[in-house]
Amino acid sequence: MGSVCFRTGRLAGHLAMDGISLEEFEQLVVAVCGDSPVVESISVYETRSNAIRLRIILKDRTFLDAFYNEWKGRVAFAWIANNERIFGADNAGGWHWHPVEDVTLHVSSDHEITFEEFFLQVEKLVK
Repeated sequence: MGSVCFRTGRLAGHLAMDGISLEEFEQLVVAVCGDSPVVESISVYETRSNAIRLRIILKDRTFLDAFYNEWKGRVAFAWIANNERIFGADNAGGWHWHPVEDVTLHVSSDHEITFEEFFLQVEKLVK
């Protein structure tokens, strides 16, 4: 795993999701959210032997879900408000975004979307 800056709690560089453990995924999400002023709390919302879902509650009372299935390599990030996804990214059928303008769209990405990249976009938009 990439090194964590203890001053900011941010990862130095980007960590590819391919082949990481559930524990490494959890550590990555916690490190990325660590010192963010928009984060209220982080918790493990759901675990199975091969998957984990973390929930990040934001100051504006919206939340993020970060999901990882270790066996299938499935990764999904969603920003939820009023029980509806308002922004997202996942790798089902190849990496793509679900943009704020229309979350039903699949906007292809030419690279793996890391949680850090997703979170930085959310941080810019949180009111």
